[in-house]
Amino acid sequence: MDNKVKIYIAVLVLIFGITLLVDKGQPKPIDWTPTYSVDDKIPFGLYIFDHEADRLFHEKVERISTQTPYEYLDSQYDSRENIETYKIKGTFINISEVNNIDDSSMKEILYFVSHGNNAFLSMKVFPKVLLDSLKIELNTDFLPNDSITAWMANKKVSLKKYTLGTGLSDYFSKIDTLNTKVLGYQTSRKNKRQINFIEVPYKNGHLYLHTQPVAFTNYNLLKKDHYQYAENLVSYIPKGNIFWYNKIFNDQRISSSPMRYIFNQPALKSAWYLGLLGILIFMIFNAKRKQRIVPIIKPLQNLTVEFTKTVGNLYYQEGDHTNIIDKKIIYFLEKIRTDYLLDTSKLDDDFINKLHYKTGKDKKDISDLVQLINDHRKSYHGSLEEDLIKINTAIEKILH
Repeated sequence: MDNKVKIYIAVLVLIFGITLLVDKGQPKPIDWTPTYSVDDKIPFGLYIFDHEADRLFHEKVERISTQTPYEYLDSQYDSRENIETYKIKGTFINISEVNNIDDSSMKEILYFVSHGNNAFLSMKVFPKVLLDSLKIELNTDFLPNDSITAWMANKKVSLKKYTLGTGLSDYFSKIDTLNTKVLGYQTSRKNKRQINFIEVPYKNGHLYLHTQPVAFTNYNLLKKDHYQYAENLVSYIPKGNIFWYNKIFNDQRISSSPMRYIFNQPALKSAWYLGLLGILIFMIFNAKRKQRIVPIIKPLQNLTVEFTKTVGNLYYQEGDHTNIIDKKIIYFLEKIRTDYLLDTSKLDDDFINKLHYKTGKDKKDISDLVQLINDHRKSYHGSLEEDLIKINTAIEKILH
C-alpha cells in the first residue's frame, strides 16, 4: 500500500475519532417543530394523546389517516331513497397546528353535523368555509417567548387555570352571540380575556371549536396536571362514536428536503459531513491525476425500418399489389391475435363485434375492412393499386 494512501486513511480515522468524542458529550437537541403527528414523541407531537384517546373519550376511537374527511364521510353516506343519511353516528374530531382540511371536506363535515352529529376542531387556523358559515372571526396576538393562561367558562366543570406554552394567542374575535355558547377563555400577560372555546349549533348537530391545539400535545399532557385541561375540553363532546382525522400534511415550515431526516439525526448528520470532507480531501490530493480521453463509440444503427421501406418500395415498383395486400392482411391479423387475443380464422359478424368491443373502433370501419379482406381473398384476378390503397387506409383506421 502506498505511503500517501496510508496517510489519507490515518487522517480520516483521526477526524472520525475526534468527531465521535465531540458528539458523545453533546446533549441531543430538542425538536420543537409543531408536527401534531401521532408518531412523534417530540414536545409538539400527539403520541401520548393517541395512546390515551380511547380512555379519554371512554369510547373506541376510529382513526382516519389514509383518506380525506370528504372521502371517508362520503363513503359512509346512504343515498338510497327515503333514507339519505349517514350510516355512522358520533363526533368527528381534528387536532392540528394549521388548517389541514380542504374546502370540500369541510362542507362534508358540516353536512355530517347537520344530520344530528357533532364535530370537535382544535386548530389555530380554521377553514374559511367554516368561519363564513358560522359567522365567526379569528384573531391572533403575537407573544414571542410568552405563554397564555386558559380556563373553562363553566366553573362547575373546573375552576383551575392552566398555563400553555405557546407564543401565539389565537382567539375568537367575533361570534354570533345569539347562537354561540362560550365554553372557555384565555388570557396573556396583557390580562385581556379572550374566547378560545365555543359551541355552535348547526342545524341538527353541534360544532365545538377550540383555538389552542397545543393543549393536546405531549409537552402539555406531561406537564404537571395539565392533562386535566384536555379532559375538560373533551368532556363537552357527547357520548358516542369518535372519528379522529389525524392525517398530517407537510407544513411549509417543515423542510420537504430528502435530506431532512439525516440532518435531524446527529449521528447521521456527522457521518454525512465526514463523508463530504473525505471526498473533498480525496479530490484535492488527486486533482493532478488525469484520465486519458475516452473514445466516443457510436451505437449501432437500427436499419430495420429502412430495410422494410426498401422491400416495400421494391414490391410497389414491381406492381405486385396483390403480394403487398396479402402481407398487410397477414400483419393486421397477427397484430389482432397478439394484442386482443381474437381468433382470426373466421372473419364474420362475431369477429366484427368482438373487435369492436375490444378496440372501441367504429363498427362500420371494422365491417368495411373485413369486407375488403374477404373480397380480396375471393378474387381470382390480380389486385389493383386502388385496392391496395383502400385496404391500407381501412387497416390504419383500426390500428391507429
